Amino acid sequence: MWEIILAAGWPIWPLIICSVIALAIMGERFWALRSGIVAPANLLPEVQKWLGQGGVTKDTLNKLEEHSPLGQIFASALSNAKNSREITKEAIEETGRAVAHRLERYLPLLGTIATVAPLLGLLGTVIGMVELFGSFTNSGHDVAQFARGISVALYNTAAGIVVAVPAMIAYRYFRSKVDDLLVDMEQQAIKLVEILHGQRK
Repeated sequence: MWEIILAAGWPIWPLIICSVIALAIMGERFWALRSGIVAPANLLPEVQKWLGQGGVTKDTLNKLEEHSPLGQIFASALSNAKNSREITKEAIEETGRAVAHRLERYLPLLGTIATVAPLLGLLGTVIGMVELFGSFTNSGHDVAQFARGISVALYNTAAGIVVAVPAMIAYRYFRSKVDDLLVDMEQQAIKLVEILHGQRK
């Protein structure tokens, strides 16, 4: 591996850095976007049980906010339960926007890496071609420099693609995952609003 890095030259280092950052983001998002952590399926029945037992206290609201992103939305709804349905929904939407922003954390950076990596690979290709053509002189050509130019060009082209493809796949996957989680939380929040205003049991 070290021989490949040396053969690819200095243009490979930005791609290596991008790959490390992309892998870190993928691991963090895989862990952070688990359905059981973001939108636990048992949370709404638990809140219904609390309501049936006499309501929700301030301590319960604090626990909900710390529980999960869905818990933050539920806490917002419960804090505004005595207001009209419209005000309750507005409070939920405001909290939902903040939750959505947190769920999408690092995804713009991952998308940027997926877009920029092929360009960095192309930069390495151009630098390799410059070295390649620089090997030709009036007295002939430098075979070692010629071979190095080819190595730099090809290795960087391949590295740019290798970094970009998984990053783009992961970016698309996580965007879809966030959208699914937001839809699920929205549906559960609507059910809670209907329960609070006596439209659902």
